[in-house]
Amino acid sequence: MSLRLRLTILYSTLTGGILLVFGMLIFIMVNVLLVNQVDTILLETARDAIQRIRVNVSGELVLIELPRMDMTANVYMQVMDVGGNIEFASAPLRNLDRPIDPVVAGLRQQTFSDTYIETVHLRVLSVPLFAGGRRIGLLQAAYNTGIADDTRATLMRIIVVASLASMAVAAAASWLTIARALSPLAAVTETAQQISSADDLSWRIPLRGPENDEVGRLVQAFNATLERLEHIFTSQQRFLADVSHELRTPLTVIKGNVDLMRKMGCADDESLSGIEDEADRLTRLVGNLLLETQAESGKLPLHFAPLELDTLLLEVFKEMRVLARERVRLRVTEIDQVQVNGDRDRLEQVLINLVSNAIKYTPQGGEVFISLAKVGGNARIIVRDTGMGISKEDLPHIFERFYRAEKSRSRLMPGGFGLGLSIAYWIVTHHGGRIEVDSAEGQGTSFAIYLPLLQPEGTIPVG
Repeated sequence: MSLRLRLTILYSTLTGGILLVFGMLIFIMVNVLLVNQVDTILLETARDAIQRIRVNVSGELVLIELPRMDMTANVYMQVMDVGGNIEFASAPLRNLDRPIDPVVAGLRQQTFSDTYIETVHLRVLSVPLFAGGRRIGLLQAAYNTGIADDTRATLMRIIVVASLASMAVAAAASWLTIARALSPLAAVTETAQQISSADDLSWRIPLRGPENDEVGRLVQAFNATLERLEHIFTSQQRFLADVSHELRTPLTVIKGNVDLMRKMGCADDESLSGIEDEADRLTRLVGNLLLETQAESGKLPLHFAPLELDTLLLEVFKEMRVLARERVRLRVTEIDQVQVNGDRDRLEQVLINLVSNAIKYTPQGGEVFISLAKVGGNARIIVRDTGMGISKEDLPHIFERFYRAEKSRSRLMPGGFGLGLSIAYWIVTHHGGRIEVDSAEGQGTSFAIYLPLLQPEGTIPVG
């Protein structure tokens, strides 16, 4: 059963049920009013009749002057003595040889009851008659409730028919209204099916109707999800293409050197060095992929301990100065004694990645500057180069997984896999810090890392 049909049935049933409840309340109120009106007529008639009854000195009924029944055409009256003999009766009841309602005839208090004579429904008031504390007879006044019964039956039919008609109208209106309200959901389903069948994440759901209602927000959320999936899918495709290219180059070099050594019949140092370099390159790629997978799954272990960040920075500086050689000038502009709580190996990996990138993308004769200072309650490390910079289009995405800039940086300096900065970002954020970047094409790039300072026991962190 479709959602549209279920909602239509729900709304129409709810409408009919509400109308039926209100109708029954009206029916009950009308029924109470009719019964009270009949009972009032019977009480007034019986009171008038009792005032006209005469008894002799023995307390027996000897005369009764009944009220004029033509004023109350539906009221009948019957008077019996204590022995059950009918003394007086209205014209329609003169052939009746029993009380109008025998069930209550023996009761000693005034009683209302309902009875049937043949097919006629009567509302009966039974009033015992007393004289001197002794019961001398019984007066029963009856009202023919045929008109009231017909009124109740007609009202009930009207209520039922009106409820059914209202349910039909509500069902038709709901069917049309729900169809219009659910049309965006149909578009969502259709778009999802088209994406599934065509493997095309560029599809978007057209927004029909208000943007701020539930369906509008659902469509916007679905479109945002599609856009993110498309971006991730495109990044992964680009990453796979880059990795395939990067794998092909070292494998080709290794194979070429192996073939050369086979032809020469000996292993020369140049070929072995080439094989070793390419094997190291493959090892770095596999290691970065493993780290990225562990970081994404939350299984990358971090071993925190008090760490002298200035000592670590100087070690990285000495190691990277060998990489820079005479091509790029590597300088430490400022360094403070700073302690943080962190994983030494992972933070060293972050610093090596940033400094090696700065050296790689700085042209010959350029400079790379490193500094460490205390800023508020944080340690701030800045790695700045005078290289080619990063474009505005690429800058917001450089920390994303699998992202590689498609412009001059990657073309002029091949070998990156778009993983180093993503891993660095994960490590820094999981140390409670943050990493920022500022760059302009042709003017260089500056990375700033902020890490919380190690607080002595019993002190409150500042900043």
